[in-house]
Amino acid sequence: MSGPIASSRGRKARLSRFAPSAAVLLVALLAGLSLGSSFLVQRHLREEARAASRIYSTVYAALNNPDSSDEMSILLRLGQSIGELGIPLVITDTAGRVTASLNLPFDTTGFSRDDPRVLAYAKKLDGINPAIDVPGFAVVHYGAVPATRLLLTIGALQVFTLLVMLMVGITAYRAATIAQRDRMWVAMAREAAHQMGTPLTSLQGWIEQLRSEGLSREKIAEFLDADADRLQRVAQRFERIGNPARRDPIALGATAERVANYFRPRLPKLNHAITLEVRAPRAGPNILGDSVLLEWALEALVKNAIDALQGRDGKIIIAAESDHDGAVMRVSDDGPGVPREIRRTLFSPGVTTKRGGWGIGLALVRRVIEEAHGGEITLETAERGTTFVMHFPQVSPTT
Repeated sequence: MSGPIASSRGRKARLSRFAPSAAVLLVALLAGLSLGSSFLVQRHLREEARAASRIYSTVYAALNNPDSSDEMSILLRLGQSIGELGIPLVITDTAGRVTASLNLPFDTTGFSRDDPRVLAYAKKLDGINPAIDVPGFAVVHYGAVPATRLLLTIGALQVFTLLVMLMVGITAYRAATIAQRDRMWVAMAREAAHQMGTPLTSLQGWIEQLRSEGLSREKIAEFLDADADRLQRVAQRFERIGNPARRDPIALGATAERVANYFRPRLPKLNHAITLEVRAPRAGPNILGDSVLLEWALEALVKNAIDALQGRDGKIIIAAESDHDGAVMRVSDDGPGVPREIRRTLFSPGVTTKRGGWGIGLALVRRVIEEAHGGEITLETAERGTTFVMHFPQVSPTT
């Protein structure tokens, strides 16, 4: 199984790699065909205008020529001018016999009036254009201007090029979608490792404290219980991915305090100290949502703020309050802020300001806030510091 699968993936990888170049070549080909068809149309119209002018001048000269003996030569010149247009022409008499022909696709030298090729071609021309009946004299069978076939060929090539471009675009889009999905899976795996890494590191620290008896057993047990609870909540978070979000009452102030209580013992306190403050009216305001997912999003914003303050003193503030149409939560820091060039795409997957980052944190936060809670998250622009503002529909505490 590994051989065919690897071969298929290799073909897809090569196709996705060459798809941009193929698309550029196809666009160039389409542009060339369009320019070519325009040039042919222009040239044909110019030649048609020249031929029509020549025919008109011949007719005008015949009408103004007093010498009737010159009629035959004038008619011959007129027939020659018509023949130069390149239109295939077969003339038959009232009995259906061929009397004249022009611009046939085969050699008619020495052909007889009953030549089956010419008669068959006359019927073919009738399928292109209806014959012109000159009562009591003849029937004119004629075809299309030679440039018509060439223009139809160019049009077919353009349609074919567009279809190939569409196929290349679909293939490139599918390859990009697969690559993005693979990237998201890798990012989710890294996020899972990161989520579990913090409590596991803390557990190792508390074990060392037990060995050295640096803290009381009761205090260590309290911290161990907090880390074990966090590991359980990390498992719950990944279980919720892909499932409908819950609609349970959530007190934003209590949620902010719970997140802050987890981070405070783990913030740097000596060199480049960071403080974390919660500003909320008691436990509220209240919203409906999924507390596990909301805590995940809030922790991601706090972790981003901590990363932004690495190497400097700073403060992080989590604020929750009610407004006229719902509830608002803010996560602010006094760090260097978000670079101006990525502010518009900050919540898109893959956009990050951290070296080695995968750009999934804020994309996940946005999905939790907007899709799971019906809210909205925005970035307040400022020259210094960063503030993320989350708006939620508010409910009463009894809901």
